[in-house]
Amino acid sequence: MDELILNLHMHTTYSDGTGLHSDLAEAAIKTGVDVLLVTDHNVWVQGVEGYHHKGKKSVLLLVGEEIHDQDRHPQKNHLLVFGTRRELAPFADNPQTLIDAVRDAGGICFIAHPIDPALPAFNEDDISWEAWDVLGYTGIELWNGFSELKVVVKNKLQGLFYAYFPEAIARGPIAKTLSLWDRLMDKGNRIVAVAGSDAHARQMTLGPLKRVVFPYEFHFTAINNHILVPSKLTGNIDEDRIMVLDALAKGHCFIGYDLIAPTGGFRFSAHGNESKASMGETIPARGGVTLQIKIPAKAEIILIKDGRIIKKAKTEALTHVTTEPGVFRVEVYRRFLGRRRGWIFSNPIYIR
Repeated sequence: MDELILNLHMHTTYSDGTGLHSDLAEAAIKTGVDVLLVTDHNVWVQGVEGYHHKGKKSVLLLVGEEIHDQDRHPQKNHLLVFGTRRELAPFADNPQTLIDAVRDAGGICFIAHPIDPALPAFNEDDISWEAWDVLGYTGIELWNGFSELKVVVKNKLQGLFYAYFPEAIARGPIAKTLSLWDRLMDKGNRIVAVAGSDAHARQMTLGPLKRVVFPYEFHFTAINNHILVPSKLTGNIDEDRIMVLDALAKGHCFIGYDLIAPTGGFRFSAHGNESKASMGETIPARGGVTLQIKIPAKAEIILIKDGRIIKKAKTEALTHVTTEPGVFRVEVYRRFLGRRRGWIFSNPIYIR
């Protein structure tokens, strides 16, 4: 398997971002990101997908869409849509109809910022997802960089501090979002978790102070998705699009906070008597299953079953043998800038 760094959920001048697609591509190449999934609000931008090159380095830029009902206030129920190859914003007023349209168009979709509280100090509304009776979505955006900012920042002075020191923000996914994910999977659902930068590179003005808040380049060094694909990118955009989106759809991926330290090389696997499985896959419990966790450097590894911690250790590798069915996932934490922070969050292995 080959590992690619993928960053998703970002905005350009086609909606409420400040950069062009080429600006995002240039920032991605500088930071070593392999794939970008750009999602402007309620517009599927055509003619910009493809490979961007600078010297021997390149990035694959793909276009999705963040769709929500713009006539609703506040504008809740945002859906990240990929791979449909057509505009689906006209279905925005009904989340289930929209999800069905994504499926019919051969795409995948993720509930954006499921828990997204208000930030009164900056006139930001609560835009959490509310339509939890929907079915058929691929997964959820477990860690959203902007949603977390709204939890951390309490006033304009703190906002100013984090604008100049963004590396001090990230702690991990919002606790309520993690609990929500576990509850959804406890009902027997397969829910893929991804991370989104929610990058806008907005200009902040506070009196005489002006600053771009969280440039695209910063986002691409921080919260990323690492996807496991069967081979290296081929250079054929149609083939590579299918390979990338298939890895996301199947949950063959993990979330890495690469600002602390590179997370590449993390692996979570399951080995039975006659089969094996990786993230997003299912393995039978009969005969026993050995779960193996390997991380790039020593850190606090936590193994979770059905939302409850069953094992943890500060190490570089952890093994656990079980005969019990359940949903198993991994969280890894490290100290950074004086605080315990989330470093790696795996997708689950399902033991049935």
